[in-house]
Amino acid sequence: MHIDSIKDGIVIDHITAGRGMELYSVLGLDKLDCSIAIIKNVHSNKMGKKDIIKIDADIVLNMTALGYVDPGVTVDIIKDGKLVEKKRVSLPELLTNVIFCKNPRCITSTEQELPHVFKLTDEANRIYRCVYCETKAE
Repeated sequence: MHIDSIKDGIVIDHITAGRGMELYSVLGLDKLDCSIAIIKNVHSNKMGKKDIIKIDADIVLNMTALGYVDPGVTVDIIKDGKLVEKKRVSLPELLTNVIFCKNPRCITSTEQELPHVFKLTDEANRIYRCVYCETKAE
């Protein structure tokens, strides 16, 4: 299999094997009008297997959503065919409008304009709770 290198764009690397499509969906990459390559189950010496997403456009990524879905991924910024910046993603402290509160009594259910904000309460178990009603995120 041959996937061309990109001239200007982004490579999301070190994605946990099988999570590439979930990231594609969460980041809304289906709405872009550019070439995107999703490479699944690539051999990795460090991880065993991994997924990679190559985006042939310079776009702004939602790093918070990226960190929530798969902390530990790396984002490589490519300009003129060369790596110019490498960002490491970690588990975010706050999530805004990435996940939504399921509690029907939460104020976000009645006040539609309020953002859905979740705070990381247990990093070891990746537990987020709504800042308004403290409901645990599913």
